[in-house]
Amino acid sequence: MTTYTVNFEPVGRGGECQSNETLLDCARRLGVGIISICGGEGIFHCCKVQVLAGTVSEPTSNELEAFSSQELEDGWRLACQTYPASDCKLGVPPESMTTPQRTQVEGLEIAAQLEPPVKAYHVPMSASSLSDPQADADRLLEVLNRQYQLHCGKVDIDALRTLSPQLRAWGWQCQATVRHEEVIAFSPWPSRQLGLAIDLGTTKVAGYLVDLSNGWTLAAKGVMNPQISYGEDIISRITGVINSPDEGAQLQKLVVETINQLAIDLCIEVDANTGEIVEAVVVGNTAMHHLFLGLPVEQLAFSPFVPAVSRAVDIKARDLGLGIAPWAYVHLLPNIAGFVGADHVAMLLATDIWQAEGPTLALDIGTNTEVSLINKGRITSVSCASGPAFEGGHIRDGMRAARGAIEHLRIVGNSIHYQTIDQVPPIGICGSGVLDAMAQLYLAGVIDKGGRMTDSHPRVHINKKQREFVLVSEEEGSGHPSIVITQQDIRELQLAKAAIRTGIQVLLEANSRSEEEIEQVIIAGAFGTYIDVSSALTIGMLPSLPLDRFRQVGNAAGMGAKLALLSRGKRAEAQTIASQVQYIELASIPDFNQTFVQAGYIGRYRMRYGKREGID
Repeated sequence: MTTYTVNFEPVGRGGECQSNETLLDCARRLGVGIISICGGEGIFHCCKVQVLAGTVSEPTSNELEAFSSQELEDGWRLACQTYPASDCKLGVPPESMTTPQRTQVEGLEIAAQLEPPVKAYHVPMSASSLSDPQADADRLLEVLNRQYQLHCGKVDIDALRTLSPQLRAWGWQCQATVRHEEVIAFSPWPSRQLGLAIDLGTTKVAGYLVDLSNGWTLAAKGVMNPQISYGEDIISRITGVINSPDEGAQLQKLVVETINQLAIDLCIEVDANTGEIVEAVVVGNTAMHHLFLGLPVEQLAFSPFVPAVSRAVDIKARDLGLGIAPWAYVHLLPNIAGFVGADHVAMLLATDIWQAEGPTLALDIGTNTEVSLINKGRITSVSCASGPAFEGGHIRDGMRAARGAIEHLRIVGNSIHYQTIDQVPPIGICGSGVLDAMAQLYLAGVIDKGGRMTDSHPRVHINKKQREFVLVSEEEGSGHPSIVITQQDIRELQLAKAAIRTGIQVLLEANSRSEEEIEQVIIAGAFGTYIDVSSALTIGMLPSLPLDRFRQVGNAAGMGAKLALLSRGKRAEAQTIASQVQYIELASIPDFNQTFVQAGYIGRYRMRYGKREGID
């Protein structure tokens, strides 16, 4: 039996594959997570890969059905139907990756000129003496400035408090860490310098530990935001703070504790300590930004929804209670408006689409969804209160994207084909699975355009006077409780998708553009990372455009935070982006209610000035 070497990108894994082994089986054996709802039968066309180099078997009938002649010529194949015929290099697109696999590739490096705001310098000096009794800090600054042509005239007070004994212990040489014209730290030469990038989301907090000397991400991790216990959405948390000012301090404490634990966990992974973190960047929506800094949030809840500060902020870690080097600075990127924050700026920064000429749509989908339309150098943005439904919240059997969650599904007749995270028995359904379920129920005629669930399917039952569709019965779920989609779940999903589609429509009308003119749609965010775009099109959450105009970019806000951590130029670019954005408050749109109602309908349609035109 002939054996070939197969490499999977961007995952960066490869190994041997026999000529009688499908690319899907090879991927599974090598730990590359590729979606395969149909179990390798080639029915649902979910396991798409692109042959970037090498040769493979001839297309099967299923592949001829799945791809156009041009797509086949470009190397697109179904992993479950294809066998290697030589050494191969394969590209796995985001829509073909399982949730854990996508989470891994979210941390891929983005090229940027390495110019961090902090820099380390080796400072050897002569010892003080009776003939040369110059003060320790003055001696150090004089040598540092002379040797490296700097203009430092300030030393952080915490660093100054330990300088004298340390200089003598280190034999009168040290590493000086300089930020702008301030010496913020001293350490033995040479010492490692690490940075921490944080995407502070409403639902999740993502952290990235970065080596500032070369820009490489050493470790990455995401955790749930503990503020959820005070409200799943931002408005609930703001209301809580308004009603009880002490709650604001508690919310700030929870976030700081979470970031501190993230920093510890990330450092443990690479045998580092948190004292080596000399710079941090935090991005989040405006409310999360304010709660983290302990700023007032009441004004965000009332018209005209004005933030306390929009420009970038630099603050010492010790002033926030962060457990990194106390003299380190925390940089927060600028906000745009009351409900479009630094996380959206970071997403625009990371994707570099803010300079696009043709109409380009950028969505950062989550509990709160920010949408921007870039058109001929103009950036217009809105904020949509999409709520937690697409992340599993307010859904009867919804759950976060964790082991055992149904992440993708298809309905064929009376059968449900699904895939769970880690391919274990299902215990619930996460956001991407919920979106698939809504699309599949519509295509199967179980729900109509208005979202009403009918009793036209044997899996539709009545429970407590409410219709529900059984995705997995107790018997099918190996004894686990049944998993269903209820009529109320559909209503929650309609509200979420209507908010997003309305925001898109408002931006198009403000720029005198039609849906058909959109050249590219960038989808980012916790939920947007994992969705099947075709399902989003089926339910009318997104404009009905060709699939090749959509690009899913993962946690672009986190990537933008990393860029700002590594580059002063990118920080300046972020400020430019924020200053150029024109924010539109949805509440000020005269026809908002009419548009929102129309956007709640399910199916493919065009929206024109608040009216829906079906294109099914």
